[in-house]
Amino acid sequence: MRRRALLAGTTVSVLLVLAIVLGSRLLRDFDSALLPYAVATVFLAFGVAHRYTVWVSAPAARRLFRQGWRSFFSAANARRAPTALPRMIATYLGLQKFLGARSRARWAAHQLLFWGCLLAAAITFPLTWGWFTFTSGTGAGPGYEMRVWGFKILGFDALSPVGWLMFHGLDLAAVLVIAGASYFLWRRMRDRGATTGQRFAYDLVPLIALIVVSVTGLLLTFSSIFLHGGAYAFLAILHMVAVVFTLVYIPFGKFFHIVQRPAAVGMQLFKYTSRRADTDLLACRRCREPIDTAPYVENLRGTMKDLSLDFDAWAEYCPRCKRVLRGQAYLTHVKKGFQ
Repeated sequence: MRRRALLAGTTVSVLLVLAIVLGSRLLRDFDSALLPYAVATVFLAFGVAHRYTVWVSAPAARRLFRQGWRSFFSAANARRAPTALPRMIATYLGLQKFLGARSRARWAAHQLLFWGCLLAAAITFPLTWGWFTFTSGTGAGPGYEMRVWGFKILGFDALSPVGWLMFHGLDLAAVLVIAGASYFLWRRMRDRGATTGQRFAYDLVPLIALIVVSVTGLLLTFSSIFLHGGAYAFLAILHMVAVVFTLVYIPFGKFFHIVQRPAAVGMQLFKYTSRRADTDLLACRRCREPIDTAPYVENLRGTMKDLSLDFDAWAEYCPRCKRVLRGQAYLTHVKKGFQ
């Protein structure tokens, strides 16, 4: 497993380096000032591929991964529910409605954090790799051209609203991230349920890192506009250190759930399509109340068997009956005669 993980990480890193070289037209469009960011993304690719391979090798994750891809490529599922996958991507990954059931405030903050990070990544990574370039269309004047892999995609006026959005997209992303991360940091400081089991390196460091990256990025804009470049060099180095640390930290901390979450969409699709296919749900062995579809329960039992859990038959009981049976077993074997 370790050799497979090492091979996967090395392969993905090499492919990314080749993509950077080819996408920047043999480094002609690559900005050497952004080299530390590019190196950090290569380490990020290695870490993500390595840990993802280790994660998928676990029995539960491997079964989830296989069922997800099987549901994704199933022609029967495509015929039975052609709009299921796009809707789940939109609601489960994009809007993340499952968070709204827990707390509207947490859902709103997570949306700010999610879309802010997504916008920042969509801008930063291609620029860092030399895939996107912005060049002046004329020798003088505000006209600019955006090129992707050397091909002109868009021409715009730097003084227009479109130009302002183009050059301040990262500032907008920073504002979104600061708002979302600040809420979660405040909640981690004040909410008793959140503070009970939190760990500094796992729960607080990611939020602090995001805030530092966003604040230093905004300070760069503030320095260039209001301070005429004062302290810009120091802020640029500080921002670079924060970004590189955050990118390298992603595969080894809480940020890794960003990579794991899309795999859960396949499992949601499997549950949805199996419910559409099976009109009759599997009934609880004790109370005969419906539990879930037979394929889903069988998949759960298979995972428990892979983990050598010898009580996989309990998957065929509803949650209430599980609690009742556990209580009866406690009275029978632990507190004998205490009825």
